[in-house]
Amino acid sequence: MNENQHKVDMEKDAELKGGAATARDSAKRYQDNFVGKKGKNVGLGVYKSAEQIKLRTVKMQESTRYKVFQVLNVIFMVIISAITLYPFLYLLAQSFSSEAAIIKGEVGIIPIGFNITTYLSVLAKGDFTNSYKNTIIYTIVGTIASLVMSSFMAYPLSKSHLKANKFFTPFIIFTMYFGGGLIPTYVLMVNLGLKNNMGGFIMPALISTYYVILMKSFFAGTPKELEEAGEIDGLSKFGVFTRIVLPLSKPILATMTLFYAVGYWNNWFNAKLYLQDRLLWPVAYYLQTLIAGATSTADPGVASADSQQIAMNIRSCAMILMIIPVVLIYPIVQKYYVQGMMLGGVKE
Repeated sequence: MNENQHKVDMEKDAELKGGAATARDSAKRYQDNFVGKKGKNVGLGVYKSAEQIKLRTVKMQESTRYKVFQVLNVIFMVIISAITLYPFLYLLAQSFSSEAAIIKGEVGIIPIGFNITTYLSVLAKGDFTNSYKNTIIYTIVGTIASLVMSSFMAYPLSKSHLKANKFFTPFIIFTMYFGGGLIPTYVLMVNLGLKNNMGGFIMPALISTYYVILMKSFFAGTPKELEEAGEIDGLSKFGVFTRIVLPLSKPILATMTLFYAVGYWNNWFNAKLYLQDRLLWPVAYYLQTLIAGATSTADPGVASADSQQIAMNIRSCAMILMIIPVVLIYPIVQKYYVQGMMLGGVKE
């Protein structure tokens, strides 16, 4: 009895296995017929693989409205880029154009009557080279000092557990809207002995409240676990800041470097107030005096031909000479710029 039952069970198992194998073979043949090498027309075209079916489906899902949006978006961005680029091309063309073409208003984005008289006249002056050197020194020293002071101020303010921040944060924000005024600031700088030296140029712009707030917001997003791990490993607060926080803050540091550097590079008003010695002038103030001197000529016939040429396009030449370093530096920090602004300006 047991042997008969055992045989029956074995026959049933064989039938089940055979049925399963038949089902697998049938499914395989169906798959080969549908997406096999030979392909099959199912009303949407002939497909050779499952990937092609998936790609075709995704393409069909793209609506007409989305395609129209893409086209309009590209057109809009091209127009905005052209509007932004046109003034720079116009200045560049005007700086290389002749006096007659500028007077007649013939200059567009292509120089008319090409000449380099203005550039040669400006660059030939020894004061220009000295001023450019001063600006480079002021920008490097000022930017480093501003980054150090701003980061040292922003990092403690980012710690919400410090009770003193309830007083210092509103106090610092207050300085964004209210200042001592020009005359008190000038008197203070003179009494501090900062007139007619580098400190008089750098000190008034040493710290920007807005930039400190951006850095504070960025530092507040630094993972606390990393700082705690550094303290467990024996780092002091200063060590945690310099060896953990700052290496993680490259985006905001690059952004602030660009902002501060451009500010110092274009600054001429502080030089006018505190730097009477011509040898200490930055290039921005030197070019400002050249522009003022060239445009103040009452009778063009009194000046030489070269002077008349300078009087017509020195503004464009000065602007081009001023923006060249910034244009060269910006691509280096551009990849950090947007990231630093977004991370520093958005609070969770």
